[in-house]
Amino acid sequence: MKVIVGLGNPGREYAATRHNVGWWLIDHLADVWHFDGWKKDGDLVSSTGIMARQRVRLVKPQTYMNLSGEAVACLIAKHEVNNVAGSLIVISDDLALPFGAIRLRARGSAGGHNGLKSIIGAVGTNEFIRLRIGIQPDHAVEEAKSFVLDEFRRGQRREVKEVLERGAEALRSILRDGVSKAMSLYNS
Repeated sequence: MKVIVGLGNPGREYAATRHNVGWWLIDHLADVWHFDGWKKDGDLVSSTGIMARQRVRLVKPQTYMNLSGEAVACLIAKHEVNNVAGSLIVISDDLALPFGAIRLRARGSAGGHNGLKSIIGAVGTNEFIRLRIGIQPDHAVEEAKSFVLDEFRRGQRREVKEVLERGAEALRSILRDGVSKAMSLYNS
């Protein structure tokens, strides 16, 4: 089974923030892939279905971003996911990538992202696929935390929908053709 985890923060006050773009993509996938309804499972909600002839679980940790690893580690232990590198895909926002860009990687560091840092620490490896969505501002920001916890500008919201479509296509490609092929097609 493949496990695709979207990072975000629970609560209405965070629902429309840049930091929750991972959750947005997970919701988009559940919709366009016609997956089952959401089910609560400890510190996460998940939806399962079949995509590209594989059983896939879409996951939204219900911990705050910086504690995402706790929920992911529990999921991996509970469902006996033995091969994290071959099974786990994590979606996150990325302040260092230009707005609207997506970047796939088969492994790597947290790159300063606290949610990724939490997952790496909790599962004990950085050997898992990640899809990062660029949210970089087009101007200098005084504080990164306030920027990621703010909403996209009105003009950007339409573009975000296009990014979600591209992200869904990239994830479908990973499931169908593998991460190397998907990286060659979708990294922007």
